[in-house]
Amino acid sequence: MISEAQFQDELQILISNAIREDVGDGDHSSLACIPVSAQGKAKLLVKDEGIIAGVEFAKMIFHFVDPQLQIETFIKDGSAVKYGDVVFHVAGSSQSILKAERLVLNSMQRMSAIATKTSSYVKLLEGTNTKILDTRKTTPGFRVAEKWAVKLGGGENHRFALYDMIMLKDNHIDFAGGITLAIAKTKEYLREQNRDLKIIVEARGIDEVKEIIICEGVYRILLDNFDYETTREAVALIGDKCLTESSGNINEDTIRKYAECGVNYISSGALTHSIYNMDLSLKAI
Repeated sequence: MISEAQFQDELQILISNAIREDVGDGDHSSLACIPVSAQGKAKLLVKDEGIIAGVEFAKMIFHFVDPQLQIETFIKDGSAVKYGDVVFHVAGSSQSILKAERLVLNSMQRMSAIATKTSSYVKLLEGTNTKILDTRKTTPGFRVAEKWAVKLGGGENHRFALYDMIMLKDNHIDFAGGITLAIAKTKEYLREQNRDLKIIVEARGIDEVKEIIICEGVYRILLDNFDYETTREAVALIGDKCLTESSGNINEDTIRKYAECGVNYISSGALTHSIYNMDLSLKAI
């Protein structure tokens, strides 16, 4: 994964671009009817249930818009919430609160939904040694917040982007001329570029698992769309030579069974691409 400093930079880029997109040359609705000197207070109200996420991100947004805004937090990121809970109060310039409102709500609603779904998957894996991973199937421009939400829900982040880990999937392998050639070329590239990146290789069957093992130097083998029996066979074959990851159409009904096959990780794009926003609102008080 990327460094904490780069993670924070990505968050600032996200906020800056989102405010540019939403505010443009001014929030004319507020400018038209609310004096610049007006002071106000609002509460973040939960109208749903699940895991709240984005509280700290909301603080970043409010302070980006107006460093003088004051936030009083009652419920922390990663906590379970129910209908009627108040997560925080924000006080200060009424114009500033309204300028930040939509970005705060859009972000927290989506982040909370992701954290909630992730938490439900984590609970399904309790008692196993398998961890849940996200993927790159994220909303363009919002990835850093979505991956943060996965962590708040108890999951783990896969690579952040194309640049921080090598992942040789079916198309890479086919374009490169096969698994052995793809891995050999990758190792040579990393030596030439003096880069220390972990290598994950996708296997489409047991024969490809065997070929990957022979090549050595692979951090994790991705068992893509394997059934339970073949997954167990692959895990036994791999042993402690490298880590294992299952993926491909794994859902609430099947995730536990795949974990019981002994894989180290299960990756799920559904954590970020198939969720319904948590219902939250920001109300003046």
